[in-house]
Amino acid sequence: MLKRKIYDELVAWKSSSNGTTAMMIDGARRVGKSYIAEAFAKAEYKSYILIDFGRAPTDVLDLFANDSSDLDLFFAKLAAFYATPLHRRESLIIFDEVQQYPRARQLIKYLVADGRFDYLETGSLIRLKKNVQDIIIPSEEDHIEMFPLDFEEFLWAMGDEATYPLIRHCFEAPFWRQAGAVVTATRSTSPEDHE
Repeated sequence: MLKRKIYDELVAWKSSSNGTTAMMIDGARRVGKSYIAEAFAKAEYKSYILIDFGRAPTDVLDLFANDSSDLDLFFAKLAAFYATPLHRRESLIIFDEVQQYPRARQLIKYLVADGRFDYLETGSLIRLKKNVQDIIIPSEEDHIEMFPLDFEEFLWAMGDEATYPLIRHCFEAPFWRQAGAVVTATRSTSPEDHE
């Protein structure tokens, strides 16, 4: 698994929220939102369903449009469509690219209140007016912004966990100051200083 710092934030959210909020991962396209959401789901839950609203079939969209008033039926159909059993407080439902289907995001308020499962949303350009038009943004939604790999994450991806700690140490106790002290000490004991 590609190691990302945001993963620890998701684990902390799961523990502190305990189902009282959904989590929205917002960020530019192609920064790894879907990847980290699914990696988190696989490692931290008994089962999960990932609904990609960029290519969700009409049958799934119809569930949100027609069956969301009866959550027992909604979850039963969702589990059957994805052939994935859902376990109370042990399953995660991921709304991937939720900006493509704002109605699903608006439903979060009621899904969180129901309390059976956890919900993770991912979205690109989620703050654009057209992506939130005509919906009420749920107050039950926590938010994390995701960025491309930073330098430390890039090194992790390359299998290098040694370089960054050295760089950090150099900035915390600057190497050039230590080197300067050595040079000064050497100069002060040179033969010319004793003439």
